[in-house]
Amino acid sequence: MVYDDVIYGSVEIDEPVLITLMETAALQRLKGVLQHGISGLIGITSPITRFDHSMGAMILVRRLGASVEEQMAALLHDVSHTAFSHVIDYVFDGHDSQSYHDEMKELYVAGTDVPATLARFGYDWRAFLQEEDFPLLEQPSPRLCADRLDYFLRDSGPLGLADQSDVDFVLGSLVVEDGRIATNNLQAARWMGYTFIAADDASWANFDEVGLYELTARAIRRGLAVGAITEADIWLTDKPVWAKLHAFPDPELQTNLKLVIPGTRFVWDEKNPTFLVSTKLRAIDPDVVVNSEMQPLSVLDRQFGQHRNDYLTRKQGKWPMRVAADGEG
Repeated sequence: MVYDDVIYGSVEIDEPVLITLMETAALQRLKGVLQHGISGLIGITSPITRFDHSMGAMILVRRLGASVEEQMAALLHDVSHTAFSHVIDYVFDGHDSQSYHDEMKELYVAGTDVPATLARFGYDWRAFLQEEDFPLLEQPSPRLCADRLDYFLRDSGPLGLADQSDVDFVLGSLVVEDGRIATNNLQAARWMGYTFIAADDASWANFDEVGLYELTARAIRRGLAVGAITEADIWLTDKPVWAKLHAFPDPELQTNLKLVIPGTRFVWDEKNPTFLVSTKLRAIDPDVVVNSEMQPLSVLDRQFGQHRNDYLTRKQGKWPMRVAADGEG
């Protein structure tokens, strides 16, 4: 088959196990789960799906020479994301780690069609649960890895931070060194380092988007409490769960939902916050290969290292957020 991707172009995939895995109900469900959760659903950010990203991570490791097994792991790495993606971390109080989908992965996958599908090809599905076993796919922050790189490059265009020439430049600079992803171009490393932080500030850890995530989480918690939805519903897709919440006649729930719109704004208010909330901060430090030696960008470019540290310091901790009144903020 030929798969057309907005980042990588047309990619020919001929391995039966990959094609069959893509067609499982578990992977197809991800077409209805937006990467940006609520901000994607209400039109603030581009409606990129978890399926788009899973395919992208697979294609990226494939381009870098990964085994079929690592490509399979890339396809499966986000399979246990719930409806609304990382909003659910706010529901269950995982703002900073944003790891609910990882914690639930084994339990969720066991109940899908993935185990039987992989068994047909002689694979034990449990071998693909630990992403850190696949070093091109996953690395501890702040290193480069296919997961981190794909969602960054995929978001950079819609956020107005990059065009395809920037993406092509970065992709052309990627190399595999000591079994993990690095770049052989200092200019590309700087572009990635600074632009990744800009993307975090613009969207992933944006003040207003974090506020909307928290408001949505409060609505979901209320929905669970009054029976508008059940915990089983969060394993559906975004739109059906959103519809069930809106259809339930609970005044507090509906009051919360009315605030989850693009026009809602938030102000920093230490004296009278609506809530205190923190979020996961993301800032890479790309490894650069120079004269056959691999070093982090922050070592080669102290100015970038300071910029990265300043950003993380400025945004860490609990934010006192107040829902702004009409015309405020």
